[in-house]
Amino acid sequence: MNKVMERDYATAMATARDYYNSEDADNFYTLVWGGEDIHVGLYHHPREAVFDASRRTVAEMARRLPRLTAETRVLDIGAGYGGSARFLAREFGCPVTALNISERENERGRRMNREQGVDRLVTIIDGSFEALPFGDRAFDVVWSQDAILHSGDRRRVLEEAVRVLRPGGHFIFTDPMQADDCPVAVLEPILARIHLDSLGSPGFYRETLRSLGLEELAFEDDSEMIAAHYGRIRDLLVEREEEVARAVSRDYIERMKRGLQHWVDGGHRGYLRWGIFLYRKP
Repeated sequence: MNKVMERDYATAMATARDYYNSEDADNFYTLVWGGEDIHVGLYHHPREAVFDASRRTVAEMARRLPRLTAETRVLDIGAGYGGSARFLAREFGCPVTALNISERENERGRRMNREQGVDRLVTIIDGSFEALPFGDRAFDVVWSQDAILHSGDRRRVLEEAVRVLRPGGHFIFTDPMQADDCPVAVLEPILARIHLDSLGSPGFYRETLRSLGLEELAFEDDSEMIAAHYGRIRDLLVEREEEVARAVSRDYIERMKRGLQHWVDGGHRGYLRWGIFLYRKP
């Protein structure tokens, strides 16, 4: 990796860490986004509760994996508050390691582990998914939801995921992506909200993981959920703005409303993609 790439990689990591460690972001994701699962949901109707739709994504991903048991070692990379890890621990008895870059989110996640009685099964680790602190072939499942987009070196994240996955193990993930044929210029207002200069694409993930030796088992394109989810979050923010403003700055709220609308517009125009990828390591 050359010095420019190293600088970009370090900058992206620091930006994501600082953003998710901020009081505004923490309070917003707790009050509006659900505080448990902070990823895109699978909606049955436009006014559905964010928690229900988001938890449906977790359950659907779990359903797609081969039988999960108390012997299945799971690593969740970019785990947010650890909601998916707690679900897997409760429902299947899986020991789950949840790695996340935000210390603030991790402390809240550890508290919820204790409150929900899963702290013996769910271990939350401060760390970066570009340099996983685990040995080769350490996990049966590597799991990630809407986190890899924040990396300054997405290929490196995928390399690390493949490295720690045992032969026969599965890599399952979602990520907000740009369409393979998306004009670059239209992404600028979308990317501004999350301080990024690019997104991955379905083609990028497929080509990269193929080159790393993984077998694609499925990709269900649920791209319509981008507009559905970000639109639902924006509606909730507007409806509850006065309440949210007691814990989140007005400047953050205004920027968030504009940013969420850009994601909704991008989704409706077909510029964005999202869905569940499932891969197997031979």
